[in-house]
Formats: sequence, C-alpha cells, structure tokens
Amino acid sequence: MDAGGDRQIYSTNIAVIREVYDSEYAHQTFAMELERALDAGCSVIVIEPTQLGEETARWIYVGNCLHKTAVLSGLSALVTGLIWADKPLICTPLGVLSLLCTGLYTASWQFDNCVKYQEERDPRKLSKLQVSSAMSAASPVVLVRKDDTRRKVLHCTVSLVAATFCAFRLYRSLK
Repeated sequence: MDAGGDRQIYSTNIAVIREVYDSEYAHQTFAMELERALDAGCSVIVIEPTQLGEETARWIYVGNCLHKTAVLSGLSALVTGLIWADKPLICTPLGVLSLLCTGLYTASWQFDNCVKYQEERDPRKLSKLQVSSAMSAASPVVLVRKDDTRRKVLHCTVSLVAATFCAFRLYRSLK
C-alpha cells in the first residue's frame, strides 16, 4: 500500500480504489486516488466507490458519444455530399456537427487521462483480467487502459475531411 493507505497497485499494474470511509473527506480521497492511478497509467483500475465509479463511467461514455457522433456525422456528410452533389446544404450541417463534436472532444477530453480508459462490463473479459480477487465491493466500475491514438486520428481526419469537403461544395455552389 502507498502512503495514502487506500490505493493498492499490484504487480500486474492493477489499481484498486477501495471504498473506505475513514474521514469526512473520503470522497476527495477517492478522487485523488483515481487521479494518481490515471496518472500512473495503470492497465486496470477498479473503482469501488459507487458515486465516483458512476461519474467516471459517465464521463467516458460522453466522450465516446462525442467521438462516435463526430465520425458518423463526418462520414454521413461525405456520403450525402457525393450522392447529392448539387445540394450542398444537405451535407453541410453534418460536416459542421462533425467538426463541432471533434472540437468539443479535443477541448474537453484530449488531455484528460481518463480518455485512455474504457469501462469493462463483459464478465468473461473481467474474469480474464483477474481482478475479482482485488475487489471487495459488489459492483465496482472496472476501467481498462486502451490505446486511443488511432481513434483520435480517425475522428480528427474524418471531421477535417468532411468540413473541407462541405466548404468546397458550398464554395462551388455559390460560385
């Protein structure tokens, strides 16, 4: 155990944030322990405190939604722009939406260490992670570190290409 007493990092690089209420500042302690585990780049983080686990999972979920919205609206802008080449007003809102989602994601999630993690819910995958022996809570949130480089490159590229494509279509229609 470290000096904080509540967080354990095992040799397998698993961090466990235990739900131990030993002071009135327990919630702040839980959040600090999560930050330390995220900064350490642990491969698996088990969050036992329910409120912190749900907030973290929600934050990851919103980031995932922004990413997916950026990619899908960008691809939709490209497809609709190719299908209806003479109607740029059909593809432009989709291109703008893609660009806005990418901008929001970049501003809010890009430099957050939490973005490198995904919540794992699949019992089969959880059993392979061998985290059950480290957990004392009934339903903790389990975060698994993932490489998100390709994902970031994908949604930035799709958004920029879609925005450029839509701007070009608008320019040609106004010319």
